[in-house]
Parts: sequence; structure tokens; C-alpha cells
Amino acid sequence: MLNQKVVQTVVGFFMLLGILALLFLAMKVSGLTHAFSDNGYLVTAEFQNTGSLKAGSPVSVAGVKIGYIKNIQLNPATFEAAVTLFIYDKYKDLPMDTSASILTAGLLGSNYISLSPGYSSKILHNGSKIADTHPAIILENLIGQLIYRVGGHDS
Repeated sequence: MLNQKVVQTVVGFFMLLGILALLFLAMKVSGLTHAFSDNGYLVTAEFQNTGSLKAGSPVSVAGVKIGYIKNIQLNPATFEAAVTLFIYDKYKDLPMDTSASILTAGLLGSNYISLSPGYSSKILHNGSKIADTHPAIILENLIGQLIYRVGGHDS
């Protein structure tokens, strides 16, 4: 009888560990862990077209992830997408003349923002705005333009 209780306790313990592991994995995959753990600052950038950029997408410099997209909203005054970037504290020395580009991971991958640091002695801080932005290149638009030009409709 005692042996059966020990087995049930051990099985229950491993079931609890499995459920916690699945919960942790779900939090990591969904990007919800950003809300609990990070220290950093917010920077905004406005783009004419964000493509399929989403909240939680990475922000990188030279291929190294330095933050993530916190929020994307439409600016009613300019009708451009206002993107809020969360930059981790350890990357607080980005120059003020940094430029932001929306790139695609691979040929058909998801979009992310790549920052190209400039040479200014002033640095970005909480609430700064990145002025130099480059919108997403939409593959469907490029294919449409190519078909239009190949079809002999070029003026």
C-alpha cells in the first residue's frame, strides 16, 4: 500500500513538471514573457508600410536581437504606422541618427526591424523618435510591377 502511494506521488510530481514546462514553452512562443522580465526603454519610428510586422517581432542590429516591437498603431495625423520599439537596457548607447528598416527573414519569412546606428554623439533615450525609416518591401508588389513591365505596359 505504501509503495503505491509513493508511485502516485512521483507520477503526480512529474505530471506537474510537465504541465509547468508546457506553460513555460507556451509563454516563450507567444512572446508574453516580454511583459514580465525586461528592463529597457521605448523608442518610436513611423513607417509608410509595415508589411506583416507584428507586435513581438524582433528588433536587431547587425543580426543581434536588441529588443522587440511593443506596439503598432496608425498615426491619424500622418496616416503612417507608428511603431513602438522596446530596446533592452544593455543597448542604451544607440546614436540619435540611427536608421530603422523593415526587413524579411529569408525569402518568405516574417518581418523584423533592423537598426543601423549612425555617428551622432547624442544617444537615443526613452521617448526618442527615429527619423530615418525605410518601409517594408512587399514581394507581391514587386512581382506585380515585374509582370506589368514584362507585359509591355511600360511607358
